[in-house]
Amino acid sequence: MKNRLKVLRAERDWTQARLAEELDVSRQTVNAIEKGKFDPSLPLAFKVARLFGLSIEDVFEDEGAA
Repeated sequence: MKNRLKVLRAERDWTQARLAEELDVSRQTVNAIEKGKFDPSLPLAFKVARLFGLSIEDVFEDEGAA
């Protein structure tokens, strides 16, 4: 799943560790999501969207959608 997490994090000048702390996950989880190696659970996706004041669709993109 493609996402804008790295861009959104950079806009706030946050490290992966800072974002991980805000989301209550590990830095490795943030890294894996940013690289598209791990898709977040729905509750975590909602938490990410709320943190940045966006909809889930504005943060995550289903690569299967055309």
